[in-house]
Amino acid sequence: MGPDRVPTLPDPYEDFMHHHLQYYGYFKAQKGNLPNSTTHQCVWRTSPRYMMNGSFGERNDLISDTLEKETVLWPTCLSSTGHAQIDALSRDSLMLNSPLLRSRQLLYDELDEMNPRLREPRELFSFFSSRGPMQAPRWPIECEVIKENIHHIEWVPPEPEYFYQPTGDEKVPEIVGEEQGSVVYQLESVPTEGAYFTSSRVGGKRGLIKELAVTLQGPEDNTLLFESRFESGNLQKAIRVGIYEYELTLRTDLYTDKHTQWFYFRVQNTRKDVTYRFTIVNLLKPKSLYAVGMKPLMYSQLDALTYNIGWRREGHEIKYYKNNMDDGQQPFYCLTWTVQFPHDQDTCFFAHFYPYTYTDLQCYLLSIANNPIQSQFCKLRALCRSLAGNTVYLLTITNPSRTPQEAAAKKAVVLSARVHPGESNGSWIMRGFLDFILSNSPDAQLLRDIFVFKVIPMLNPDGVIVGNYRCSLAGRDLNRHYKTVLKDSFPCIWYAKNMIKRLLEEREVLLYCDFHGHSRKNNIFLYGCNSNSRRHWLHERVFPLMLSKNAPDKFSFDSCNFKVQKCKEGTGRVVMWRMGILNSYTIESTFGGSTLGSKRDTHFTVEDLKSLGYHVCDTILDFCDPDQTKYTQCLQELKELLQQEIHKKFNNFGQDMDLEGSWSDIPLSDIESSTSGSDSSLSDGLPVHLQSIADELNQKMMLKKPKKKRLQTRKQRNEQYQKNYLMRELKRTEEDSPGRARFDSTLRKQPAFLKNQENSSPSVMRNEKPRLNEVVFFA
Repeated sequence: MGPDRVPTLPDPYEDFMHHHLQYYGYFKAQKGNLPNSTTHQCVWRTSPRYMMNGSFGERNDLISDTLEKETVLWPTCLSSTGHAQIDALSRDSLMLNSPLLRSRQLLYDELDEMNPRLREPRELFSFFSSRGPMQAPRWPIECEVIKENIHHIEWVPPEPEYFYQPTGDEKVPEIVGEEQGSVVYQLESVPTEGAYFTSSRVGGKRGLIKELAVTLQGPEDNTLLFESRFESGNLQKAIRVGIYEYELTLRTDLYTDKHTQWFYFRVQNTRKDVTYRFTIVNLLKPKSLYAVGMKPLMYSQLDALTYNIGWRREGHEIKYYKNNMDDGQQPFYCLTWTVQFPHDQDTCFFAHFYPYTYTDLQCYLLSIANNPIQSQFCKLRALCRSLAGNTVYLLTITNPSRTPQEAAAKKAVVLSARVHPGESNGSWIMRGFLDFILSNSPDAQLLRDIFVFKVIPMLNPDGVIVGNYRCSLAGRDLNRHYKTVLKDSFPCIWYAKNMIKRLLEEREVLLYCDFHGHSRKNNIFLYGCNSNSRRHWLHERVFPLMLSKNAPDKFSFDSCNFKVQKCKEGTGRVVMWRMGILNSYTIESTFGGSTLGSKRDTHFTVEDLKSLGYHVCDTILDFCDPDQTKYTQCLQELKELLQQEIHKKFNNFGQDMDLEGSWSDIPLSDIESSTSGSDSSLSDGLPVHLQSIADELNQKMMLKKPKKKRLQTRKQRNEQYQKNYLMRELKRTEEDSPGRARFDSTLRKQPAFLKNQENSSPSVMRNEKPRLNEVVFFA
């Protein structure tokens, strides 16, 4: 080495990255290959492979949501031929030795400058099978998860499944508990209120999975073997209180002490032709559809394998009643039913409603992503990662436009489901919608031609995976936190809201629908928002009325409600409405069935719910038909219905009124009845460990963006405008004596002038363009 040469020292960051990634098995490359220069940066960011496997992290909220940017999933739900093709493709595309993949460890700031810091290594444990990578569900590290993959076939009963008809002689079992019974299944550690989510991993808790079910003493031992440590399962404890009788306790939503409604569990070691009784002892709602004929669902694995029979309604002596073991705090309610299993030594499942898991969704999305036709107009990407690190998927569905002008003219429709994880009804409606909108039907093609559909099929994957009924892993109802500033604690909601906010900047959003389930009312119906603007009066009710006409045996317009209650201000429906989406709805589907038309007194099947997804598409076409005949007829019908409602309310108060007179001056909020039938819970506020973070963020936002005092009324705005105008005129004419005198005269007449402005003619006001949701009164 020459005396003038300085020895080259190793780059410490490159050296660390090399050892770090090599430790995790990412690559076996030579040092010096890490792309830490602007040249590598340019190559990486323009690489097609980067576009295909785009970052799920910080960059997602900075790039525009276009059809070209997508996330491709790799199927594990395909035939053997399909697997072989995907294996070959994954070897080429993933290329674990490729610097393109390694470079994803380098993060960029908002100015696209290199910011060399570490990101968590991507999907270290997420290879679902050796045949092709698919993101396996991530569980909280406290949760034990069995290794078996649970799969159910889809099946539609050939005959209608009628509601259970109570006889009045149903037995009401007394709850005896562990003192007089024996525990045959119990989860050991369940994180409840006071604990909070810390971390997750694929497969949940490390170590050996303990056998929680009792050990059978021999072939004659007829004790049922229970299990629920699988996706969406939530049985916490089973107590044997008789030869064929069991008391069941449901696990509450994780990190809470409430929300017991959904149930899903497995039983084995069954005996044929004997009557078993199951009693769930810790339900929380005083009212339930089980009290008016709803039956639980049962699935026999032998029936599925032998006869291709899937989920079916089963149960006798069904009774919903108050628990006699009152602990002095919140009352519990019980659901009891009897059942006979179809086979000896069968594996059977029970559920509150047809399960639809995160893995079910991924298999469906993979079939779309690998369909050469559907993938042309349905682009799949990751909206964000959930709290546990599960992908929240976003679908953009639209036909390619011929010109930029045609693309810009398209309106948008936003649909979402499963913000409440135990409401699997929403996923089946979403399935029906996707099946139709992705089909080659002329109506589907027309819808894709004129709309951009933004679809979030599962907003709360964490809750779905762990078997929660209502909450995310933050222990809170996400549908009360659409106003949240806690991006890291409520990522699914934060990113969904901001996606829609960006969408509204690009184009008009015609419709927002969030699919839910309802446990106390039959049929399908929706909740909307009342517009106080006379310009839009009743217009938000046209879509649900049209939907009721398209699905008369399923959808009940009479059950719809449009009142905006203060406790619902944080819901998606209300927040999107206040953001400017006039047609903003929560579609509620019963867990039970229909009381209407040809389907009266029968349970809904998955096909019934999927058909509603089609009817949503059909109604969008009716709603946007250039021939406004249907729309006008619906408006007239709504006006007549409203007049009748007003007349009925005044009669109830012993008053009379002229319906042809001033009825339209009555605010709709005074006419609308309350949403007493709503299945929604009140917000519990933020958990303690998040409240201080939220307060700090809110305080920073207040300091960063001081808000001007908002003028609430048109009169105030007119007065302020006039005052500013007059002050400018005064300053301009200070040196002009004749003008000054004339201006002083005007200033002295200011009150009368403002009064004239306030009472300006209706024709002038009609020509003004009102802001959305602004109240416009006509003389």
